[in-house]
Amino acid sequence: MLVRFAPFLFVLLWSSSFIAAKAGLRHFSPLLFVAIRMALCAAVLVVVMVVLRRSWRPLSGWRWLHCAIAGALLNAIGLMAPHVGLLLAPAAQIALVQSLTPLLTAVLGVVLLHEGLRTRQWFGLALGVAGVGLVVGQAALADAARFQGLVLAFVGVIGLVAGTLYFGRFCRGVPLLPSATVQFVSAAGVSALGAWWLETPRAEWVGPGIAAIAWNTVMVSLGGMGLYFAMLAKGTAARTTSNFYLVPGTTAVLAWAILGDRLTPFAIMGLIVASAGCWLVNAAPRT
Repeated sequence: MLVRFAPFLFVLLWSSSFIAAKAGLRHFSPLLFVAIRMALCAAVLVVVMVVLRRSWRPLSGWRWLHCAIAGALLNAIGLMAPHVGLLLAPAAQIALVQSLTPLLTAVLGVVLLHEGLRTRQWFGLALGVAGVGLVVGQAALADAARFQGLVLAFVGVIGLVAGTLYFGRFCRGVPLLPSATVQFVSAAGVSALGAWWLETPRAEWVGPGIAAIAWNTVMVSLGGMGLYFAMLAKGTAARTTSNFYLVPGTTAVLAWAILGDRLTPFAIMGLIVASAGCWLVNAAPRT
């Protein structure tokens, strides 16, 4: 049952992170926000490893380094750049750019991981791109002032794609808990260095900011990324990342329900088209 609903739960959690981050960035500088989030995740997982007396042996050899590289790409680079971009562009537009992740992953996955896709799955990926474009409309391309934020979001896409492919190539055989622990420790170190080196950290320890960090730490980073790695370990990279196509539409719905943003006909149509594309990618058997 959990396996069947895991993609939809992941989409809901990942989409909610944009809403929580928007609220949290009113009180924290973006890279510090990510660094605190990653450090808390790392601390929780280290405690769990110790309490459960899980062995670190699966990380022997150079497997710990592979997991650390995957974590730095996925959870540090993949989050730091888009969080800076959220200061410059709306959450839905950042989500639009991040939805390019499946297309790049599918293309590179065929080349690097030898993952075959059927014609119906390629058509689903194309539908996803079309649906994402409908969600945001032409605003993302028409507003030059937001271009820098969208470029930063694309840097995050590169981190997500590189981390996903690297994980699929080198980390699939490592048990989830020790693998995730090393990944978050690595991401915490990289994002802390980024906050120290690239920005002037700012923190206001007030209720909404703390709640935003707590939600994105527990529900998104630990819960959502745990689901992501579990899906990636059991399926292809293209299938796993195809769920990102549902994020912009879901983000638009959450922004409408929580922040009062108007849900446009383009958003509704885009959600339907992107959902159809995601279903095609996941329903067709891989070659």
